[in-house]
Amino acid sequence: MKKLSLVDKGFLTSENRETPMHVASLGLYTLPDGADEQQFLHDLASNVRNAQALLPPFGDRLRLGRLGLAGSSYWEPDAAMDMDYHVRHSALPKPGRFRELFNLTSRLHGTLLERSRPLWEMHVIEGLQNRQFAVYTKTHHAAVDGARSIHISRSMLSTDPDHVLEESPLSLQSWQRYKNALRSGKQMPHSDEELRNVADVLKSTFDSSTNLVRALSAFSKTWAGRGGALSLPHQQVPISSLNHSIHGARRFVAQSWPFSRIEAIGKAFGGTFNDAVLAMCSGALRQYLKTHAELPEQPLKSMVPVSLRKEGDLESGNAIAAISANLATDVADPARRIQAIIASVRAGKAFYAGMSPKEIELVSAVLQAPTMLLLPLGLMARLPPYNVAISNVPGIRETMYWNGARMDGSYPVSIVTDGMAMNITLITYDQNVDFGIVACRKSVPQVQRFIDYMEEALAALEDAAGLLPPEKIKALTPRKPKAKRKTPPKRATTATAAKPKGTKKPNFKAQPKAKSKAKPKLKSKNSKKPL
Repeated sequence: MKKLSLVDKGFLTSENRETPMHVASLGLYTLPDGADEQQFLHDLASNVRNAQALLPPFGDRLRLGRLGLAGSSYWEPDAAMDMDYHVRHSALPKPGRFRELFNLTSRLHGTLLERSRPLWEMHVIEGLQNRQFAVYTKTHHAAVDGARSIHISRSMLSTDPDHVLEESPLSLQSWQRYKNALRSGKQMPHSDEELRNVADVLKSTFDSSTNLVRALSAFSKTWAGRGGALSLPHQQVPISSLNHSIHGARRFVAQSWPFSRIEAIGKAFGGTFNDAVLAMCSGALRQYLKTHAELPEQPLKSMVPVSLRKEGDLESGNAIAAISANLATDVADPARRIQAIIASVRAGKAFYAGMSPKEIELVSAVLQAPTMLLLPLGLMARLPPYNVAISNVPGIRETMYWNGARMDGSYPVSIVTDGMAMNITLITYDQNVDFGIVACRKSVPQVQRFIDYMEEALAALEDAAGLLPPEKIKALTPRKPKAKRKTPPKRATTATAAKPKGTKKPNFKAQPKAKSKAKPKLKSKNSKKPL
């Protein structure tokens, strides 16, 4: 049996019908050449179910003492494990577009996991066009975090399209083989640098007491208005439509962008890939709220999770903390906005610099204490710690296959709560960055338009950095009408002769009629086909 940590208990305590606390992923695959869809997916699901011993937490259920979660709580093996309950085969209604897939994902993500069973489900989904299928897998956040989820996914996949798993990818045997290969250096899903999140430079070299005193001093100065660019939870967080109380219904959308395209923006402004991601999301949030006439005067604040996982640690359930990033949505200029974001993230890094993972976990727990009190009282919408969550989970940087089926994308589906009705999570896969955006259907309407706003924000940053391709510059530049040569009328009957027919007042606005329509999506040669 494994004892639940304080973070694990926090996810379970915070859960209710309107706020499920599970994380998920939507994997998109293409069938192998010549494979029959129904037979291939039937065999795939059967292979997953065929496991004598499952790796944690897939074979474990909760065991609570007399005091419930307030006392000692453990994960214990489920003696009545039913794999048919956990691994399900579903089909989309015709015509099997991504729209139908996202609707199904939204519905599946809004239902609670049964606590009397191991806290996970896998749905193999057929019926997509172009010989594609999808796999939606959700697991309670008390059992896994993003980094461990990537390792579990990696153990199921292979770079060899001809490789076929003999045992279940969720079996303890398969997991042990993956760990042995990882430690021997035969498999490396991502570099040490990529394992770090937005706060990717965290050292543990100083004395603990010194670090904690310094953190307390920075905390006090920030609340007194002398913290510079450092941002803290609940401090000057504006109220917007993103911070209402939420309902149980969800809306999910996804999209991919080239990794190199976003990385180039970070480098151009002297920041990181993660800074560029935050700036891209910031621009989209600014446009979304402006469209709905709800853009607050104060800048939005984002929760940015930080991985505390040690190198080689494959077993920890949750090893995360968080920083607060100023998204500078009050700044109209994209260049100035990303510079403000970079300064805020650097201040967050400096706040945690020198702390060990245990020290960071302790300080983060202190910072999150008000949230843990406000959430069960239903006051998060009035005093939100952040406006939105933006999380980057480093993933696999090469093309992968599952029993011969090529993985085309891996889209995360995360958690929304009262006070934070939208969550943006991204995973790097192969040459792309796969974004998954989930929101409360009622609090955040028309979230599908957010994909368009993200592309527009990315193009605006490229333009500000001088990285925009010529065809995009031409598309963004309003066309000036050609000057027409005025010719005198053949016969002027009065001193105030009328203008010749066909001559109009020059109009320098770009396509005025198009304003009532959705803004066209800007595409580049590197852009992946939109989902």
